[in-house]
Amino acid sequence: MQVDLVVVGGGPIGLGTAIEARLAGLSVALVEPRGVPVDKACGEGLMPAARAALDRLGVHPHGVPFRGIHYLTPTASAVALFGRGDGLGVRRTELSAALSQRATELGVRHVAARASTPRAVPDGVRVDVGSGADGVSARWAVAADGLHSPARRALGLDVPVDRHRVPARYGLRRHFRLPPWTDLVEVHWAADAEAYVTPVAADVVGVAVLGPGGAPFDAWLDRFPAVADRLAGAPPIGEVRGAGPLRQRARSRVAGPVLLVGDAAGYVDALTGEGVSVGLACARELVACLVAGRPQDYDRAWRRATLRYRAMTGGLLAATRRPVLRRALVPAAQRAPWLFARIVDQLGR
Repeated sequence: MQVDLVVVGGGPIGLGTAIEARLAGLSVALVEPRGVPVDKACGEGLMPAARAALDRLGVHPHGVPFRGIHYLTPTASAVALFGRGDGLGVRRTELSAALSQRATELGVRHVAARASTPRAVPDGVRVDVGSGADGVSARWAVAADGLHSPARRALGLDVPVDRHRVPARYGLRRHFRLPPWTDLVEVHWAADAEAYVTPVAADVVGVAVLGPGGAPFDAWLDRFPAVADRLAGAPPIGEVRGAGPLRQRARSRVAGPVLLVGDAAGYVDALTGEGVSVGLACARELVACLVAGRPQDYDRAWRRATLRYRAMTGGLLAATRRPVLRRALVPAAQRAPWLFARIVDQLGR
């Protein structure tokens, strides 16, 4: 198969990149061994910027709007509403299905197989799939193969993270059959972890816990008595899904005709909930560089597009690793609601 662009990985950002490329007039093949929809551990709250990006791509998943963020501890709470439209709580499977349907409508060619690491060839790049002569030849390849990207490692772009300086954090998520009790995303704070409660359907909430790992979901949930009380008697839906370590680094997002996007390009943390919105913004920058015939410009464009996310998330994460600052965070937001609202509004853009 010969196309302009081959995308390895069918998560939301891989699909978003494929859609961006088709809207720009490129022919696209997407290689993903898993069937649709693809699930993943995540908070499932789309910030207003992510919702706007999906609208622009013609993707309209079903979900539950939420108006802002509510931070809570046993003794303090702070609410900030978005200033530029609502966010949307969406099951990851629903988002995957909506993106896949749109990609198919636009003519993205889906290849249900496991891909080899993209390799440069004289006229572009080659991705082998299956065995024998099966494969995809393209001008460029995009690796959107996730947090622990095999392509990032195989291309020599992976940078080990110093776990003494930056302790590992993990995410666990489960759904519960329970009508949402609020139109906000709740973020409950404990001494060393956070629980995110997101309305994702008329009768379903998703609960994601971020922390150092090392314990099952129910044990972490015990650290959040307010959440546990709300969930008492609510039947869980499906299995617990996990992801991590969350912090990942890449020395560059470009290796010749191969480019990294999404979590494969590097990841700070899920603390601020910007993963999908930042990933889609980077996908747009990536395709613009390809259309201009300047893939080498993408790394600089990625750094520019992710600067606010990396600065705000990295700064907040560093602060919350210090117990004194972590304990003071929600009370400070409660005392200065205007500042908290401004920060949340920035995150939503």
